[in-house]
Amino acid sequence: MTATRNHTAQRRTRQRTAVEEIVSAGDDFRTAQQIHDELRHADAGVGLTTVYRALQLMADSGEVDAIRNADGEMSYRRCSGGHHHHLVCRSCGRTVEVTGPTVERWAKSIAEKNGFRDVNHELEIFGTCSDC
Repeated sequence: MTATRNHTAQRRTRQRTAVEEIVSAGDDFRTAQQIHDELRHADAGVGLTTVYRALQLMADSGEVDAIRNADGEMSYRRCSGGHHHHLVCRSCGRTVEVTGPTVERWAKSIAEKNGFRDVNHELEIFGTCSDC
């Protein structure tokens, strides 16, 4: 009898470890292409498809935050955890994690007024940082 494979447990490969290390080394959101470029410059031998697959697995498991950038492309970043929002510079990608009790109260209030419960929300604020 063959053992059933647990689809939620992913094999830890050299390639996935390399992607995780690059993601952990940065503070800003980066696209799969940017991460792949860093891996290529480090001669890590990780293909772009593998980078996309690893990032999707990491996003699905909550290891990284994923947002759609101003160009519509997904960007990824390892965050500190807990519920938070992001300020993201459109020019350089600088990212600041922020919490917003006013936003939390507003989201709860608007959901209740419209008869919604068990509500989640995501808020990303894009602008240009003071350095740019």
